[in-house]
Amino acid sequence: MKQAAGTMKLELAQYHELHKGENIEDIPKEVLMDCAHLVKANSIQGCKMNNINVVYMPWSNLKKTADVYVGQRVFHRQKDVKIVTMEKKVNEILNRLEKSKVEQFPDLAAEKERRDCEERNEKEAQIQEMKKRKRKNEERNG
Repeated sequence: MKQAAGTMKLELAQYHELHKGENIEDIPKEVLMDCAHLVKANSIQGCKMNNINVVYMPWSNLKKTADVYVGQRVFHRQKDVKIVTMEKKVNEILNRLEKSKVEQFPDLAAEKERRDCEERNEKEAQIQEMKKRKRKNEERNG
């Protein structure tokens, strides 16, 4: 929590997984607002306050080292940090989200390993394709 010019300001963070090929600029404004409402509603302090900032950025920008305190956020690149301001909650949005809520308990480590494996396989396939093209060019020119 930060104090600035006599007013209380609370900054909260939300994580959203992007699909392959998407970047942070591709997140629709409606999705950002839904996430911001969930963050505000699930924060003990934030749910009681107006004008809070919800921080969003690529997860890789979150700097976690041994000297970072629990709850403290440190970033590699400040320019990659985006903020959406929540003036006040909109009950219609929260009600819509609550009705469509589905709880899942994914194995995040397994999902990350699967995604990393797919990326390695794609990269390997690209390398093999480049080698194949190079051999064909050498055969034609050779």
